[in-house]
Amino acid sequence: MGKKVGLFGGTFNPIHFGHLRGAEEVREAFELEEIIFIPASIPPHKVSEKIAEARYRLEMVRLAISGNPFFTLSDIEIRRPGTSYSIDTIRYFKENYLWNLYFILGSDAFEEIETWREYQTLFTLCDFIVMVRPGLEYNSFTFPLPTSLRDHFRPGGDNGRWVHSSGHSLFLKEITFLDISSTKIRENIAHGRSVRYLLPPQVESYIKECGLYRKLGEEV
Repeated sequence: MGKKVGLFGGTFNPIHFGHLRGAEEVREAFELEEIIFIPASIPPHKVSEKIAEARYRLEMVRLAISGNPFFTLSDIEIRRPGTSYSIDTIRYFKENYLWNLYFILGSDAFEEIETWREYQTLFTLCDFIVMVRPGLEYNSFTFPLPTSLRDHFRPGGDNGRWVHSSGHSLFLKEITFLDISSTKIRENIAHGRSVRYLLPPQVESYIKECGLYRKLGEEV
């Protein structure tokens, strides 16, 4: 049986405690041996958002995860030219490593899954873990699967699990909800407000050092 590895992609603009705590709870619940954080170079769903250069976001993730031996960093999407598509990233890891892959994403991202490139094919490549907020009472019978996916999944029997026709699973994982957003952090910085306790201190220091997000809608 191969190594159990989670792939956690995102803009991470900037990375914060919500990302980190969610990843840690998923790692523990699914007994993952490693979670790879994968900052996007050009995220296709955030074209209207002002995004810090990839090199800054990559370094912020490196700083944020440095104290966790189960968290690692990949620059695969930074090195790959053009728009960052999750299916290309999953295929890369599937083709190059004999791992059991789990793609990790939030419920907000999953709600947009039908807009992702080759989204129907995604579920044939690996298992998916959708992080959901507590109290929403999602389970494998009530979770709102997009209409175009319903014929390809059946309830898995276990609470919070759907099984795809390919044999791969879609898991729902309730995580501790930390009401933190990268957008709010950027706005606080732009307006000179504190971001202490919203993100790791080393990331906060790096943002100040590089002058990131100093003016609303602008970047270094």
